[in-house]
Amino acid sequence: MKLQFTRNLSSAPITVAVTSEELAAKKLGWHNLEIATRALHRDGLVVLQDVIEHSKLDALNRTMVQDALKLQALGDDGPFNYNKGNIQQDPPMMKSHFDPSIFLNPLATQVTTSVLGPKPRLTFMSGNSALPPVPGVTPQSQPVHTDADFDHPESPFALVVNVPLIEMDINNGSTEVWLGTHNITSLAAQEGKQGDRASGRIAKHLLEQRKQERGPCQPQVKKGSIVIRDLRLWHAGKPNFSNDVRVMLAMIHFAPWFRNAMTIEFSKDLENVLDREGSDLQIQKRLVSEQTIMDGYLNRGYGNSYNFDQESRLEHF
Repeated sequence: MKLQFTRNLSSAPITVAVTSEELAAKKLGWHNLEIATRALHRDGLVVLQDVIEHSKLDALNRTMVQDALKLQALGDDGPFNYNKGNIQQDPPMMKSHFDPSIFLNPLATQVTTSVLGPKPRLTFMSGNSALPPVPGVTPQSQPVHTDADFDHPESPFALVVNVPLIEMDINNGSTEVWLGTHNITSLAAQEGKQGDRASGRIAKHLLEQRKQERGPCQPQVKKGSIVIRDLRLWHAGKPNFSNDVRVMLAMIHFAPWFRNAMTIEFSKDLENVLDREGSDLQIQKRLVSEQTIMDGYLNRGYGNSYNFDQESRLEHF
């Protein structure tokens, strides 16, 4: 007879307390690396706590908050995700705003490499901003969805490296996450066509089933932390009831074998920094003038308009 054991798993994510020695070495020890790796396989999400200096986040946040207000003012023409309280927002990828500890954090790369394999592909660098409520408009939640809105592999193939620029909590729109769902989801669980503004929505009857096993959570994430999330995980942007814009950066590391074709636009003066600080990644980049960055970085698409699928996909595996 085969015995089956069950256990009640928490809805809250695992948080890795990174040590000062690990920060100085820019490398996790085996204990914390194992915790992070196993949490990603089991839960689809892990938090690396207190790994980025607050002053560096503050400098970038000042610029991105002002940019967020400009995008909000576009209304129906803005890059909103499901509802206008949540917008897609790129940071300006030029030297004056680029800090490697934020965008190419070596601890995050160590973790993604542990799961995905050597030299993951970095092909996406953007952000999601939860906007303060507008008078007369009822704050809305996004539908629970997955960013993998296509027929995707069952094994880990993409990890999102999220960097909140301020502390995240229920009040300012911490993302709702459904831990463990990366292991049970598929295209059949979704509603909406790939690329549509409302694609990737999880069918309501599946949400009700999942609540009985392991419900959702809106975690509190301390400023200076990094959240690493499996692209397949069910999640939902939540309303921001505070008076402050809540910016959360999003960089996607794809497995080296996953042939995603997207590229990131960087200013030419970042080439040496990218080669040096991003040597453990395959950065799919296009180098352009700083003026080109300034002219275009606020003129991007909404989240679901990006194609996270791969080229020359294996069929019938």
